[in-house]
Amino acid sequence: MLYEAPAELLTNKILLVTGAGDGIGRVAARTYAAHGATVILLGKTTAKLEAVYDEIVAAGHPEPGIAPMDLANVEPQAIQELAEVIEQQYGRLDGLLHNASILGDRAPLEHYDLNLWSRVIQVNLNAVFMLTRILLPALRQSAQASLLFTSSSVGATPRAYWGPYAVSKYGMEGMAKLFAEELENTSNIRVNIINPGATRTRMRAAAYPNENPATVKVPEDLMPLYLYLMGDDSAGVNGKTFNANSW
Repeated sequence: MLYEAPAELLTNKILLVTGAGDGIGRVAARTYAAHGATVILLGKTTAKLEAVYDEIVAAGHPEPGIAPMDLANVEPQAIQELAEVIEQQYGRLDGLLHNASILGDRAPLEHYDLNLWSRVIQVNLNAVFMLTRILLPALRQSAQASLLFTSSSVGATPRAYWGPYAVSKYGMEGMAKLFAEELENTSNIRVNIINPGATRTRMRAAAYPNENPATVKVPEDLMPLYLYLMGDDSAGVNGKTFNANSW
């Protein structure tokens, strides 16, 4: 599908992007802002979020918000406080892009470090559920909200040695489909899954250290899909998985 987003596609939208300090999240946040959105930047490293903030403001786009949060250690109360700030300051949330995740080690399950297993599952699955669950009331305040989950090819078909990353993405896909089904007739929230495929990020480099990065697409190449699914042009599209390589 060829899609060219209108310049004003996201005007007056309030969007939250997790993992906004780096990689796909950073590019998505900047792209959403360039199309008129007020973006709330959520990530672990405040300095990275501040850099994205500065880039957005310098470009003349709507002033973003910053929400430093380490999803590996986050408690429900911290997310509840974020939800209250969003509702008090903006009144609603029009979109949530779940982008943050960690890779962990590439190792056999038989030998996998138990603490690292818990950390990967926490960031990639448990925190995703908590954010979605607690931010749903703010999403319900939107006339047309988009909830986007980021998966992986190993989320659709787990592969040996991908450990908790594959398990977390597999579980997240199931969770996203449950949310899609439960919200379809009870809200104005649509839920979809993106598999970005091979993309030039630090996580990709860690997973494939021998790969020539010049052979892999950059995050900017994905943005037509990310814009389409976040904007109202995708209204009515729900419970679908989009593979960026074949979209």
